[in-house]
Amino acid sequence: MKEKTKRIIREYAESLLIAAVLAMIIRTFIVTPFKIPTGSMEPTLMPGDKIFVSRFIYRFNRPQRGDVVVFRYPEDPRRDFIKRLVAFGGETVEIAAGKLKIDGRLIDQPEIFQQIFYENQGAYGAPGAKITVPPNHYFVLGDNSASSRDSRYWGFVPQKLMLGKAFVIWWPPGRIGRIK
Repeated sequence: MKEKTKRIIREYAESLLIAAVLAMIIRTFIVTPFKIPTGSMEPTLMPGDKIFVSRFIYRFNRPQRGDVVVFRYPEDPRRDFIKRLVAFGGETVEIAAGKLKIDGRLIDQPEIFQQIFYENQGAYGAPGAKITVPPNHYFVLGDNSASSRDSRYWGFVPQKLMLGKAFVIWWPPGRIGRIK
């Protein structure tokens, strides 16, 4: 009886160890859960929403304008931020009359850019400011422009700080769905 008990305990311990290692690998390299702490991305993401972020997608595909991205905050890389990707290295960003211009052209795709009134705020979002994004960096903005601390205030996100793309809300049940 003693041998049988030892064998059962060992089997459970091995199974738990394998499960823990697989969970760490999945969370580190494939999909990571995040909780939205503030209203800076309203109405797309609400405080308390829980989302999944694809950690591997940008290893195979380039980020796209309009992606909702998670990155390490440039001023404190221990913190993670979530914003919408607006411009790439080499592009010039301007906020004029509540709309975004990239290289002098009004940006209306994806459609979310037509729905948001962008406030002229911060050192990089002042009225009339035309900001050129450095190579290998991104310019990101919150969807709730009036109350978002984003690239308008602290500048650009280095490519190396990009963690992944937010793709689904999984909590609360009434908000489950793909992030657009």
